[in-house]
Amino acid sequence: QVHLVESGGGLVQPGGSLKLSCVGSGRKFENYALAWFRQAPGKEREFVAAQDWSGFSTAYADSVKGRFTISRDNAKNTMYLALNSLKPEDTAVYYCAADRHIGAPSTTADTYDNWGQGTQVTVSS
Repeated sequence: QVHLVESGGGLVQPGGSLKLSCVGSGRKFENYALAWFRQAPGKEREFVAAQDWSGFSTAYADSVKGRFTISRDNAKNTMYLALNSLKPEDTAVYYCAADRHIGAPSTTADTYDNWGQGTQVTVSS
């Protein structure tokens, strides 16, 4: 098990940027597939971005492609999500997730066994 803690959320105007961080403890991030999901009020949790265990392959939801970037720093046991050109519809609680599965980045929440507590992102003028 790896314990995950997100930070970096907040209130930002449309068109603005944020960078979310997710620090892992208990296990090293090497060989873990990583992902970000989000959940808006009254909606199901949805996939945002994922990176495979090697760090070389990524996947993004169509709604964020070209605006969000997932990355990791294994030395710091930290994963990141850079959010640019934010829109009001990006408002949600963002969750990081990790799992030791091998293969292509998974866009399915059930794949991931380890989850953070979430960080709120609000995009509003």
